[in-house]
Amino acid sequence: MIVTPRFSLAAMTSACLLGSLMLAGTAQAATTVDLGYNGAPDPEKNAVHVFATNLKELVEEKTDGEIELNLYPNSQLGEEEERMEQTMSSPTLNIASFAGMSPLVPEIFVSAIPFLFDDFEAAREFFDEGEYWQELEAALHERTGIEMLAVVEEGGFLAFTNDERPIHSPDDFEGLRFRAMDPSQVALYESFGASGTPIPWTEVYTALRSGVADGQMNPPMYIIMGSLYEVQDHLTLANIQYSDQFLVGNGDMIESWDDDLRDAFMEAVDEATIMAREHNEAMVDERIAYLEEEGMEIVRPEEADIEAFREAGQPAYLEWLTEEEGIDQRWIDMALEDAGMTHLLDD
Repeated sequence: MIVTPRFSLAAMTSACLLGSLMLAGTAQAATTVDLGYNGAPDPEKNAVHVFATNLKELVEEKTDGEIELNLYPNSQLGEEEERMEQTMSSPTLNIASFAGMSPLVPEIFVSAIPFLFDDFEAAREFFDEGEYWQELEAALHERTGIEMLAVVEEGGFLAFTNDERPIHSPDDFEGLRFRAMDPSQVALYESFGASGTPIPWTEVYTALRSGVADGQMNPPMYIIMGSLYEVQDHLTLANIQYSDQFLVGNGDMIESWDDDLRDAFMEAVDEATIMAREHNEAMVDERIAYLEEEGMEIVRPEEADIEAFREAGQPAYLEWLTEEEGIDQRWIDMALEDAGMTHLLDD
């Protein structure tokens, strides 16, 4: 009979423990998280892809490879609502638009009140520091378990385009037909004396070329992405709405990470957000110049005209929020307070 010395048993036990720890470390290093989003993997035309690419690099760097991101552009993981369902039920990340967010938190439409922000600084302060946005983040988590991680700039502010005449003021909308993204845009167009028809993004170019619609609204990035300058002659830079999407993640996944890993991940998110803002703002003038080179007439409304747009469009949109969407007034009050538009609280 062979007797095994005690120190050998201890050594074997230590080796087993060390092996287990090494395996655990290997398993951590191999953790991958899927990130889905809309649009092509084209950094020249898709600001969301630029954000996702930077986020992937930063997350892997700051977590020392413990988290790796797999990117799925072009809605490869499904359309908006399908990706949100995945985010609720599985350890994934998603960059969602209003189409994905609004079925879960319709109060998000409040952040798209037209002419709410004068510039990038005002919009960023609203989302970074405002009470309304903090409340919306909490509501999303309470209802779905999803964590709101970042507001992703996707191309500046929305602008009007059309192929009939230059639009300087609301009076110039009379009789025009516009493509709408959703019913809120229909309400906005109607407040200006135009009509609006919801048309999917994939059909916008054809609708504009065939005359089904005379115009539409989008930030310059999307006008370039969709080659809409080929079928639209006039661009009105009215700063209608801040163009953004939303990085969200499965709450259970994020809560399962230890404090150091979670902090490293969120540091990467914050840096990617700052980079996206800098990139986006730097590209605005270049994109407008490109559209002008392609033959579009650029209209920059006077302040009095912007105020006329605001006076016509905001009340119609606010009415749509309360009467059509059934949004509680407290959400609107919080947002207007955060945006410094308290004069509307008495209307």
